[in-house]
Order: sequence, then structure tokens, then C-alpha cells
Amino acid sequence: MIQLNIKRFSGALLVMFLAVNFSGFAQSTFSNPIRDGADPWVFQKDGEYYYCASQGGGIAISKSKKLTDQGEMVQVWKSPETGWNAANIWAPEIHHIDGRWYIYYTAGSKPGGPFIHQRSGVLRSVGSDAFGPYEDLGMLYTGDTIKDPSSVVWAIDLTPWQHKGRMYAIWSGWEENRDTDKTEQHLYIAEMSNPYTISSNRVKITSPIEPWEAGGPLNLIEGPQMLERNGKTFIIYSTRESWLKEYRLGQLTLRDGADPLVPESWVKRGPVFIGNDQVLGAGHCSFAKSPDGTEDWIVYHSKKTEQPGWDRDIRLQSFTWHIDGSPDFGTPIPAGVQIPVPSGE
Repeated sequence: MIQLNIKRFSGALLVMFLAVNFSGFAQSTFSNPIRDGADPWVFQKDGEYYYCASQGGGIAISKSKKLTDQGEMVQVWKSPETGWNAANIWAPEIHHIDGRWYIYYTAGSKPGGPFIHQRSGVLRSVGSDAFGPYEDLGMLYTGDTIKDPSSVVWAIDLTPWQHKGRMYAIWSGWEENRDTDKTEQHLYIAEMSNPYTISSNRVKITSPIEPWEAGGPLNLIEGPQMLERNGKTFIIYSTRESWLKEYRLGQLTLRDGADPLVPESWVKRGPVFIGNDQVLGAGHCSFAKSPDGTEDWIVYHSKKTEQPGWDRDIRLQSFTWHIDGSPDFGTPIPAGVQIPVPSGE
């Protein structure tokens, strides 16, 4: 009887062991897409991933230890009923700078199209908590005559960048304000005196002039994201039309030791990431390290159907580096393919 009980006890332990280990094995992979949405943004700090997105007429964030699961989104800011930023909240990014959290976002004064009123603004956390509260620091200047604040020009997808003790803003904009949103978009850069003040006139650093950037109904460049490694700096941006399956990524590389405010300092290459028959319109990305810091990952969105429109989902995959130090994003991984989770997750 005693021997039988021992066997039963040992068998129970074996079942528990197998259940735990097979459960762990089952969760060691994931597949794309990881969720619905667009314009994915993730910021990594102190072992946590901070996610940011437009939600419910405002901006929401979440915090998670996983790249594959963003956790519950919490709204931290609601757009005002009137004003320049009352509607069309697009592509927010959360950054931690000098002990505060800043959210850079795009908004317009009127809901819906034509989207001719879009400008870029910034929020700052009142304290050190990423979940707020936040104060609205207003519209950022994105024009050619900084002494005249009213001369601000259409601007979206603004991102801050700190480089060699100086701070810059990089965004997608028009050459001039127009009464139609069928207007060509370019990438601009300007210097910042602090995280909420642009202190110089803008400089156009690139336009959609390459064959792989043009040829559709509207030539555009947008969604610039900074990527740095081993002293090299890259701007990874989206090009072609965001509502079409031809959406893709291009790359600018800053020449070693060059001035970022000089257009000739940037060398263009592309496309560096492009969709296929199974993954449509791969674009508008952000980047993060795996939890243990050994891997590089790209988060991006893609279209759900071939029909024109903005019904999109979010995908995640690791990438490597070319021998010249530039990123090698490979090709988009189709839906349903099992991918090992980020190392350390």
C-alpha cells in the first residue's frame, strides 16, 4: 500500500512536470499578426516596453515586459473640443527625456478629410509617471520663418532625436500648405532647444524621387524612425501610399561625422523592407531590443486586404545587420508562421 501511494505520488509529479514544460514550450513561439492597429510605437526603459497609440479621440499608453503582448491600453490624454488639435489624432510616440515623459503626436482642427490641417504637437508628463497626468505644450513649429509662428506648415509623424549633445526633430511635411491632401510629402529636420521647442527653420533632407518611392497616385515619404548602432545613424521611413499594398520602407544613412542639417549628409537606399503576396503594405515601424538585449526587433503594420484603405494589423519580427553596419530587415513573415519569442521573454 505504501509502495502504491509512492507510485501515485511520483506519477502526479511527472504529470505536473510535463504539463509545466509543455505549456512553456507552447508559449515559446508566436505568430503574426500580433494585434489590430496601425503606426505601432514602442519605447524600451528599465526592462519595460511602453506602447503608445491613438484611442478614443485621444492617446493611450500601456506597459509590458513583453514585445508580443502590449498589455492593457490606458487613455492618458483626451483631445480638446476645439482648437488646432481637436481631431484626427495620428501616430503618437512616447519618449523619456531628462526625467520626464513626452508624447509627440499629429492632430488637426477638423475631423475627417481632406486632411489639410494636420500639425505636430507635444505633451509632457507633470511628474515622472508615464501614465500621467500630462500637460499640453502646444504645437511645434514646422515652417520656414520661425519668427512668424503663424507660418507653420503641415507636418505629421514628428520624432525627436538626440545626437552629439544636440537635439533635433524629424518629420514628414509639405512644401507649403494646400487646400488638398493630395500633396507630395517630404522629410524635414530642424534643431530643438529643448524637447518641446523647435529653434530653427526646417531643412528638407529628402523627397520621393527614386523609382521605388514614386509612381503611384501620390508620392510621399513619412513615418521617420531613428535607428542607431555602433556609431552609425539611420532614418528608416515609409514611402509609397499608406492605403495601398505597395507601402514599404526606405533608409537614409548619416555620413560619418556629417552635419545632420545638411541634406547631402544623408545617403538614400531602398527599398529596405517591402511586402509580398502574403504580407501587404509593410510600413510605419518602430524598433526595440529583446528583453535580454541580444536581439533586434522591428514592429510594423500591414494591410489586411488588397483593397485601398487603412484597415491594418501589427506585426513583429527580428532583424540582423549587414556587414557594412546597416540593418538587414529580411522579408515580412507570413501570418500563421511560428516565430520564436524575443530572447528573454
